Amino acid sequence: MSFLSVIRRAVSPLRSRKVRVALATVLAAFLVEYGWSVREELIYTILGVGTALIVGIAHEDAGRPTGAGSLGELSSKSGV
Repeated sequence: MSFLSVIRRAVSPLRSRKVRVALATVLAAFLVEYGWSVREELIYTILGVGTALIVGIAHEDAGRPTGAGSLGELSSKSGV
């Protein structure tokens, strides 16, 4: 396995919006844990917004049709 393919494989999860938001949220929590002087309200805001974004993206992904046999196709065929 070449070095470039290892790098591509390691970086490929960063294409996901959920992974990027989760990393930013965890990074903010670690910065406070290891000595950055940030107000507690700011950290709670970052954690809350990060959680809301992840849940929102998951909800958005759940609403997308996935192909043959999805609920969207079923409801359009049945006239619902």
